[in-house]
Amino acid sequence: MGSSVRELAGATPATRDRYVDLLRVASLGAVVLGHWLMAAVTPDGVGNLLAVVPALQPLTWLLQVMPVFFFVGGFSHALSYRSLLRKRPEGPEGPERPEGQGSEGSVYSAFLRARLQRLLRPTMVFVLVWGAAALLVQLLGGGGGLTGVTLRMVTQPLWFIGIYLAMVAFTPPLLRLHERYGWGAFAGLAGAAAAVDVLRFAAGVPYVEFLNFAFVWLAVHQLGFLRADGRIRLRRAALLAGGGLVTATALVAFGPYPLSMVGMPGEKVSNMAPPTLALLCHGLWLVGAVELLRAPAARLMERPRVWRTVVAANGVAMTAFLWHLTAMFGVYGAMLALDVELPAPASAAWWAQVPLRIALAAALTAGLVAAFRTFERPVAAAPGATGATGAGPLAALGATLCLLGVLGLSMVGFGGLLDGRTALLIAIPVSAPAAVAMTLGGWLLVERAGRGTGVRAGVQRP
Repeated sequence: MGSSVRELAGATPATRDRYVDLLRVASLGAVVLGHWLMAAVTPDGVGNLLAVVPALQPLTWLLQVMPVFFFVGGFSHALSYRSLLRKRPEGPEGPERPEGQGSEGSVYSAFLRARLQRLLRPTMVFVLVWGAAALLVQLLGGGGGLTGVTLRMVTQPLWFIGIYLAMVAFTPPLLRLHERYGWGAFAGLAGAAAAVDVLRFAAGVPYVEFLNFAFVWLAVHQLGFLRADGRIRLRRAALLAGGGLVTATALVAFGPYPLSMVGMPGEKVSNMAPPTLALLCHGLWLVGAVELLRAPAARLMERPRVWRTVVAANGVAMTAFLWHLTAMFGVYGAMLALDVELPAPASAAWWAQVPLRIALAAALTAGLVAAFRTFERPVAAAPGATGATGAGPLAALGATLCLLGVLGLSMVGFGGLLDGRTALLIAIPVSAPAAVAMTLGGWLLVERAGRGTGVRAGVQRP
């Protein structure tokens, strides 16, 4: 990094909400640890520990923390977009303001570029490296066994990046709804999520459930806007935590929802894909719980050593997230190559081996982070007076292509590249090369639209 961790930590403004940075690191760390723990790898394939030992599924009510990450994203996106609006160059208001001279279109394109830069640069490197490796393996006639499983599964966590891209893209209109309706905007999204589940389970309307990819996650994101305005204080945090937990429990106990808050192999209904009302209520209880812990955690963040650790982790969190499955499969592949026995999942020998596997996966992840962390470093915006005409629509098109490409790649993986393997994305077959092309093309459009807008993003990034 251009500055050392100690310098960055020492230069932290007094107004910065350090707890948000802790939540970002902790939520991604919990996801990584959960993946390492849940993977039940055998020489024949990969299963899920929670399916082998269903009694462990209640742990997902603690380890399924993606709602916290999206909540933190809403907080940071609100601060970032408002900062850009304040900093846009002075000029005529209304429709007479020239495009690129502080117009909302140029602000939007600058916002997208600033938010997506640290997300898409490391993602594109991950995609291109794995794409080249997959092509080479399959040209050499490989791709079976654990290698084939790895090629299919390493891209699965990219679904999270696709959802996050949508949140960034929809921030301006949803922030306007929040500023007008406050809690009413959140209630509207939550009500829409509930209506979708009624139509899905009670009326049997086909395909309607996929709308909850938007309604559930955007409702959690909307809570971040409320936090940015200081509207989730102790009493409301307690209501969110208690109400969310009680409602989620009732929905699982008496409704059509499974116990696990992550997807299980062979389940007829998953709380995750697509998201359900039960998952939204789970998100509410998590958001309320972390807000109840805000005061003691904020005091902890005042300790210099603790804060330096959080700053260091924030600088590489996305890179570690992208490569953690690569590290995990690398460890299992090395064990098989060295003829190390892989015990039956959930056996005593398997549990005894867990600390070693996690330590090795963490070490290999650290090595991959050291190799690729440079692509997560923020790039300073180039000063400029104007942005390109039509920057807003161009940025929106780029974000849409990135969203579709990343989601498509998370579904199809890199297995079967030479066989033309496809997956259905919104009823359209998408291959891995097409998904990569969409992602790369969209990223380039966002970069072009946001470059030289003359606006800098002063952000508290998640």
